[in-house]
Amino acid sequence: MKLALKIDAATFRGTLVGVPRLVEALRAAGAQASFFFNLGPDRSGSILGRLLAESRQGASLIERHGLATALYGTLLPGPDVGQRCAEILRGVRDAGFETGVLAWCRADWQRRAARADAGWTERQMRRAVDRYQRILGTAPTAHAAAGWQLNPHALRLTQRLGFGFASDTRGSHPFVPVWNAEVVLCPQLPTTLPTLDELLLQEDCNLDNVHERLLALTAEPPSTGHVFTLRAELEGQKLLPVLGRLLQGWQAQGYALVSLGGLFESIDASRLPRHELLRGELPGCRGSLMLQGPEFLAAA
Repeated sequence: MKLALKIDAATFRGTLVGVPRLVEALRAAGAQASFFFNLGPDRSGSILGRLLAESRQGASLIERHGLATALYGTLLPGPDVGQRCAEILRGVRDAGFETGVLAWCRADWQRRAARADAGWTERQMRRAVDRYQRILGTAPTAHAAAGWQLNPHALRLTQRLGFGFASDTRGSHPFVPVWNAEVVLCPQLPTTLPTLDELLLQEDCNLDNVHERLLALTAEPPSTGHVFTLRAELEGQKLLPVLGRLLQGWQAQGYALVSLGGLFESIDASRLPRHELLRGELPGCRGSLMLQGPEFLAAA
């Protein structure tokens, strides 16, 4: 049974500080993972409200992001993550980890993607793909939409840009996405488990026991495996000890800790069910996000 680790590196600080710590922790545990990068500017200050909301969950704004991050794109110019952290990205690849595209600018994507038109969406995604190719020398094979924000143009582009699979959604098992009866042939490997910051909003949940809440959810493994999303800004910094307890716990439960690609390899993609996409809300999440909906044309 497999549990795939999906790591979002959404900020300059998260990439610079959190990513190397996560690489070290994962290698020590003998675990694989997929890293998804913000490849252009970090304009996190433009979504300060979102950062403040997230920072109620296990770490203060300064602990999680640093003061500069909260000002990038407003009072401070946003650093170009791809340019300044290119060696870190190549180091992740050279350490044997899977890499992919999170966004060109995570903040812009989270603010605008849900309602963006085709032109804006394609410019953002192509810029990210082009930057990835310049840094790593190959085309990306995996996409993970920042904040699980998606629109039909982005969904179509996951197929047109040649991604082998994507993890843009929240759900229960791998599927082929359908938007208004339009089938998009880029399989989705949705995040199946709540994130640590979402769990930390639950009553009587804290940094000492949050790993136990999550391990309780994985005690009975599904046949299709799990996908857990963690953040370089959180598990790569303040919550790194919690991640260590989780890795040990999952291995004790019998899970192989793999990349998304490792999970995808164990799936017969030709037999995946087709599911509609819905926009909705989840406990602990700010705003709406893209969810796996009902099976398309399922037998009554």
